[in-house]
Amino acid sequence: MRDDESALDQAAPDIRDAEGAFVAAFIEGVESAIAEGDRAALKRRIEPLHEADVGDLIEALDEADRPRLIELLGRDFDFTALTELDETARVRILGALKPWVVADGIRDLDSDDAVYILEDLDEDEKADILKYIPAPERGALERSLDYPEESAGRRMQTEFIAVPPFWTVGRAIDYMRETEDLPETFYEIFVVDPAYRLVGGVPLDRLLRTRRSVLLTAVKSEQRHVVHASDDQEDVARLFEHYNLVSAPVVDESGRLVGVITIDDVVDVIQEEADEDLRAMAGVGSDEELSDSVPYTARARLPWLIVNLGTAFLAAFIIGLFSKTIEQMVALAVLMPIVASMGGNAANQTMTVAVRALATKDLGSHNAPRVIRREVLVGLCNGLLLSVLLGTMAALWFQNIHLGGVIAAALVVNMLAAGLFGILIPIVIHKLKLDPAVASGVFVTTVTDTVGFFTFLGFASLWFSH
Repeated sequence: MRDDESALDQAAPDIRDAEGAFVAAFIEGVESAIAEGDRAALKRRIEPLHEADVGDLIEALDEADRPRLIELLGRDFDFTALTELDETARVRILGALKPWVVADGIRDLDSDDAVYILEDLDEDEKADILKYIPAPERGALERSLDYPEESAGRRMQTEFIAVPPFWTVGRAIDYMRETEDLPETFYEIFVVDPAYRLVGGVPLDRLLRTRRSVLLTAVKSEQRHVVHASDDQEDVARLFEHYNLVSAPVVDESGRLVGVITIDDVVDVIQEEADEDLRAMAGVGSDEELSDSVPYTARARLPWLIVNLGTAFLAAFIIGLFSKTIEQMVALAVLMPIVASMGGNAANQTMTVAVRALATKDLGSHNAPRVIRREVLVGLCNGLLLSVLLGTMAALWFQNIHLGGVIAAALVVNMLAAGLFGILIPIVIHKLKLDPAVASGVFVTTVTDTVGFFTFLGFASLWFSH
């Protein structure tokens, strides 16, 4: 081993810079070890890292080096690191690895992590990998993969501790101490009847505070927050958030215990759903990743840009109706984007609040009238305040008090429209069973642009024609 390598290994805490990125020397050392096929040197560098850091490292490497790193480390590579990658990068790596290598790697993972790694692959690729996994483990993974995408069944961990109701606290504790094949992390044990239907759960803190001779049925808690395997993962995340849960049992349609969802899975769901909503509101595909190719990314973004182009022509048509008025007063051409822009920004504020409230079920038919009224009044208040400021500035700029009055009146109308349609459009789209995060932005922008141009130019045409 070279002296510089030895020094770098000893300085493991300094492998990241002030911004959190890996320093160039560390990346170069890993790439050099991969190029030379030096498994020992590569292991020394990777071994101290957490799987999340290994995921960051993989993303920092050239695409060709990623599967080679995994092959070189062999059994020393923790496949949990692949759960930290974006979908595109993960699928490409798995496609470059031999099926038996992937099968051997995911056998050591919790079932939820194994399912997460496999679920984005083509059916043929899944089958090629699963055939190298022993039947009992393969069956459990296949059952989880049979559940709908973004369901609790896909997120649950099938490793859990279930015991019969006639056991005592002492027997349960002895069982956990003596049994090697237990989940890596768990927060409670579950009591089930002979048909494996859930009877209740015993949190570990209660278990350890209870005398050994006490029956588990005497200390179990009723599972009021049970998740069904077919439940949407977003609903599960909302359940955890609302009731401050750490874990929750998952049952099938017959009420049999089939898995458990823990808070670490829910945190991932919350992040994914937030990312999806943020991208959707910008007209970006929910599955777009930084590692996607240029053709794929361009093709995914194009449809909503085409829709935007169509709505822009509508705004241009409105402007065209007043072309003679604009020719007579150049100031109108200078000022009219201000009205549309202010309305668009106000509508986006309202729309963002509405989309988020719909996603979290905080906005429904029970409170929609009150929320709509509130947003309209907010638009009116802000419109009145801003109209005074904008009208004064326009009047002073162009030395025309009437022009200031026209743009002030137009701004009030457009701010009212922004508040009204910024809340109504997401509600209507949600009622139509569509995703308001995806479709609302285009229509809201169209409304504020057309209303803004029409009112400003219309008022100007009426006022200055006399």
